[in-house]
Amino acid sequence: MSGQTAGAESVLYFHQADDPYSHLAVQLLASLSGSYDTGFKAHLVPPPIDSAAPDRERLAIWSLKDAARLALAHGLSFPADARLPNEAQVRAAEAALSAALSGPDFPKSAIAIGEALWSGDDARLAGFAQTSPAPHLEASEALRQQLGHYLGGVFHYDGQWHWGPDRLHYLETQLAGQRRPGAAPVARLMQETASTDLQSPVTLDFFLSFRSPYTYLAARRVRDLAARYGAVFRLKPVLPMVMRGLPVPREKQVCIVRDCWREAMRMGIPFGRSVDPVGLGVERGMGVLARAMSLGKGEDFAESFLAGAFSEAIDATTDEGLMTMASRAGLTEADVQAGLADDSWRAVAETNRQELLALDLWGVPSFRVGDLPGHWGQDRLWAVEQDLISLATKDRS
Repeated sequence: MSGQTAGAESVLYFHQADDPYSHLAVQLLASLSGSYDTGFKAHLVPPPIDSAAPDRERLAIWSLKDAARLALAHGLSFPADARLPNEAQVRAAEAALSAALSGPDFPKSAIAIGEALWSGDDARLAGFAQTSPAPHLEASEALRQQLGHYLGGVFHYDGQWHWGPDRLHYLETQLAGQRRPGAAPVARLMQETASTDLQSPVTLDFFLSFRSPYTYLAARRVRDLAARYGAVFRLKPVLPMVMRGLPVPREKQVCIVRDCWREAMRMGIPFGRSVDPVGLGVERGMGVLARAMSLGKGEDFAESFLAGAFSEAIDATTDEGLMTMASRAGLTEADVQAGLADDSWRAVAETNRQELLALDLWGVPSFRVGDLPGHWGQDRLWAVEQDLISLATKDRS
């Protein structure tokens, strides 16, 4: 790998042995190092702390499935028989990666180690040179914390973080002036299409939270996607993670807001003037949403509430703020009062949460088309669209 010494112009890459996304990211690192005249420095890091990775067991299962789909979409490799590694296999992989850090081509070595780990090949793992990973893990974790992140499979350059492969295009924008002659961009920007002549009259479930800026970025787009394909669109509101006993540490909150800002700017969505509705604001919003849904105005109110919370600094804890959100969705003051007086939304939110967990998901925004597996994240709407197309094509045959 070029540029094995860190410096002001180096891209820092943080690799986590038991993270499926890191296995994809290091393949991209191999392509980047051949396409750009800049330095690259790899670091070996441990998994994020529990508060940054809530519901760790579901996260591990989901990441394995999601990484396989991402690999296919981005033209990357992921073992077809991938399985979750045991502790001994992870320790062996970390020791092998530690030794590879001092070798001539870390990406190539890391890819081979990852292939052995994710296919459960103990003999192959044991065949790699190994050194104690502890010094690397400790120093790299300190650096990652210092720079303000918590995940593996991430790139850091000139003050910005990029989680690959979903955000690699932002890094390539930063490095555009250093691209070698004839080198093509490495990243693929996955997004939903603009039009279609297919109809897919199936259900499209949208699990949303009123405290999630990513839900805000997805709300209008997923509604438009459902309309474009003739799908039956169903809102499935749940309480925010912090109101369900799942903590969100400050460094994660900061990373999320910064990432949402650049995603919003790329898509032309207003963002940034916010009032956190957590607690009372969310509860009031959920009551009015239930009333709005009963009147066929749920989508309008959800989008109005989210826009108010994340782009217009409207405070849902105040009567004036909540009424502003409600009135532009076609709700009256009487509708708002009826929603606030009815607590039945709590049982519905719990039912939705249980349905979400049954899909091996826990975060929002999440989506499900028909009876297919679910998807998590506003940057998975391209996968939602693929599901709609798949079912529409199946119905035609």
